[in-house]
Amino acid sequence: MAKKKEKDSLKDNIKTLGIAVLIAIGFRSFLFEPFNIPSGSMIPTLLVGDYLFVSKYSYGYSRYSFPFGAVPFDDRIMAGEPERGDVVVFRLPSNVSVDYIKRVVGLPGDKIQLKQGQLYVNDTLVPRRFVGSQTVSLGYRDVEVRAFEETMDNGKTYLIHEFGDNDQMDNTKIYEVPDGHYFMMGDNRDRSKDSRFADVGFVPFENLIGRAEFLFFSVDQSARIWEFWKWPFTIRYSRIANGID
Repeated sequence: MAKKKEKDSLKDNIKTLGIAVLIAIGFRSFLFEPFNIPSGSMIPTLLVGDYLFVSKYSYGYSRYSFPFGAVPFDDRIMAGEPERGDVVVFRLPSNVSVDYIKRVVGLPGDKIQLKQGQLYVNDTLVPRRFVGSQTVSLGYRDVEVRAFEETMDNGKTYLIHEFGDNDQMDNTKIYEVPDGHYFMMGDNRDRSKDSRFADVGFVPFENLIGRAEFLFFSVDQSARIWEFWKWPFTIRYSRIANGID
């Protein structure tokens, strides 16, 4: 009798664990997926050490919405279109095992160009307003960075950083965004590998994973998330539960 009870208890535990795993997979696949920020390409909007939730339902679902691409289908279902200014997690077109996070600046059919660091969409300047400057460390030297508030034609506003207006990709050719693709840029304009570069390029709609919604944790670079004994001194409390513009 005791052995039977132990066997039944083991079955119940396995069943409970299986249900919990299915719920977690469903939550991650259909609702929200957590991501962390490993680089500074989206500064000042996102910092290294930020942890955020991405809404999976915002743009519908593709094969990349599911773990390991386990549901093999083309295009998207229940699709919703991104808007200019959305912060989006996507699979890198040149290596779909890699996730990137950038801001949508170009929609299908748009013409995108940078002239002296300023963004033009369909030959129209995207206005920016200078909001201040600060000194940041690149490790080997300190440089001054300028912050601007940029405003898209749909009213979406956000902050960007510029080290200067004549860096490597501050003057570009005109990029014509193909149908079913998007043009992505980082908010840290002079320190972002994005759609201006050939190894990123235009991002297919099916590669979009979801829209960045809000931060649930943030820790500075002196500690990792599992180093809980450092949390009281390294957590960025003011960033927790913030929405992402």
